[in-house]
Amino acid sequence: MSSKFSRLLCNRRYILLIFLLLLSAAVPVFCRVGFYPAIHESAVHAPLHSISEAASPVALALDSLSDQLYIAEQTGNSVADLDLVSKLVVRKFDVNGPVFGLTISDNKLYVTSGQADGYVDVFDLNTGQLIQSIAAGHTPMSPKITSDGQWLLVCNRFNNNVGIKSLTSNEPWVYVPVPREPVAVALTPNDSLAVVANHIQDGRSDVSFVAAKVSLIDIASQNKIIDISLPNGSSGVRDVCISPDGHYAYVTHLIGRFQMPTTQVDRGWMNTNALSIIDLQTYTRLTTVLLDDVDMGAANPWGVTCSPDGKLLIVSISGTHELCIIDRIALHNKIEQAEDPDKIQNDLNFLHDLRQRLRLSGQGPRGAAVMNGDKLYVPLYFADAVDVIKYSPSTGAQIEDSIPLGPEPVLTQVRQGEMRFHDATGCFQHWQACASCHPDGFTDGLNWDLLNDGVGNSKNAKSLLLSHYTPPVMSSGIRPNAETAVRAGLRYIEFVAIDENDANALDVYLASKEPIPSPYLVDGQLSAAALRGQIVFDAAGCGFCHNGPYFTDLKSYNVGTGLGREADWLWDTPTLINVWKTAPYLHDGRAITIRDVLTVDNPNDEHGMTSALTEQQIDDLAEYILSL
Repeated sequence: MSSKFSRLLCNRRYILLIFLLLLSAAVPVFCRVGFYPAIHESAVHAPLHSISEAASPVALALDSLSDQLYIAEQTGNSVADLDLVSKLVVRKFDVNGPVFGLTISDNKLYVTSGQADGYVDVFDLNTGQLIQSIAAGHTPMSPKITSDGQWLLVCNRFNNNVGIKSLTSNEPWVYVPVPREPVAVALTPNDSLAVVANHIQDGRSDVSFVAAKVSLIDIASQNKIIDISLPNGSSGVRDVCISPDGHYAYVTHLIGRFQMPTTQVDRGWMNTNALSIIDLQTYTRLTTVLLDDVDMGAANPWGVTCSPDGKLLIVSISGTHELCIIDRIALHNKIEQAEDPDKIQNDLNFLHDLRQRLRLSGQGPRGAAVMNGDKLYVPLYFADAVDVIKYSPSTGAQIEDSIPLGPEPVLTQVRQGEMRFHDATGCFQHWQACASCHPDGFTDGLNWDLLNDGVGNSKNAKSLLLSHYTPPVMSSGIRPNAETAVRAGLRYIEFVAIDENDANALDVYLASKEPIPSPYLVDGQLSAAALRGQIVFDAAGCGFCHNGPYFTDLKSYNVGTGLGREADWLWDTPTLINVWKTAPYLHDGRAITIRDVLTVDNPNDEHGMTSALTEQQIDDLAEYILSL
């Protein structure tokens, strides 16, 4: 609310604040005896549109002894068993929820699935029967098992930790905290180290250096050793693999050139697409190479793997629907000969003579390819198929076949929009897609100078969740609605002429996205602290602006958070739904946590009356907001 209005209500509000804060201490008792609702009514969800009956393959596991390829089908809620001889899916393993990863050990299939209630389901590959379901964290990903079969590791993406569990005892999980959103883990051949790829940065975004990190975990002690920063602007980290000799880890990610105004996209002006190399002997980043060409981007690299003999690095390029095959030995030789390894990460020619870019038969390769003899298998998320690539050192890689995983799914408008959102071939020179700055429809954690409200005032990338239901959009409300913003993005960020079919499909897709259950909920309900915080929320005046089904009144206010020439600006009241997912906060990303928003960045009570709150009440209020 405005500072003037705040002063008018000051006396009355502080009386109400004192009363309600005293009341908040009794909330747990009231819940037990029925005076306060124990079940939190979540915000109204956006209308649900079915993506399709698509399977959406995202990961592979090969059983070379039986010529079986197991395929994680994310939206199909299943794992397909593909016989590589007959090229037919011979059976499916069904799970409850979207599938995020799988691995094979001791003739058992381990599948991570579900979101708030994540599980590792264990199937007997002989009988096909489910033999165990192990409760995991929020959105469990990238299961890995040590070579001796003793330890299971899982990335609990939205709990910001890696779970380690003994498979030979009944000991509970050990959780190792990592910076933010671990999405992939790889183990060294001797099982000494786990290398963790963290999706986006975990700090403020209004500073000169902003980057995601790679974490190293000592498996024996189950402790984190170090967090290694990727190059400035790194985000959208997707996968990691380790060389067969255990000396190097390879990590796929983007590098956002966020220091520059978005006046052009060519030659990687906004985003370049990278592979970083981590030296596991020294625990340092050796260097970073760009997967792009000078005039053609390789947008949104995803899966990465080494060939079993260590001669090749194979990267799935999801935005341009390619497989990038790199001569790993020649790559390291060239790095050793470089005069200044730090300059490599800006050299769009560095890989020119060391790799092959192969366009695949369908769209959206995400999971890492697997190699069996001279064959490479690549899952295609949008094609519901697996491409078979024949590789020869003399002739390179060629598509040999594409194996469908079932009937061709119906292409709904939602699915069409999802495809366009992730498709960088619609962008000039293929440098980026909508998903580059809004991975999974949320935020890359960077500030961008988009020029829509002047030059030199960068704004933090916003989540697109519910944007079609909460106009206006952009932090300053400069766009009247999301439909306008979608078309502006195509014209001024991808630098292409607007195709209304594409734009309409993007609208439908984004409008279909639903909130993710908060990791702060307990059994799907508000915790005792959050229930107390709900009362503080109203007492502090937060509900004056953040009200209604989307926790916004759709209006703009000067809440005292503008700085410099923006000091008197009005800021759009954002939805608080899934705000736990969208740090850093405020229009310039200066606040790392919600607690910072309520305290450090609200000294004059212009953004809610929080100065009179105790430390416990601030914690409770933050807990409630993060539970929405």
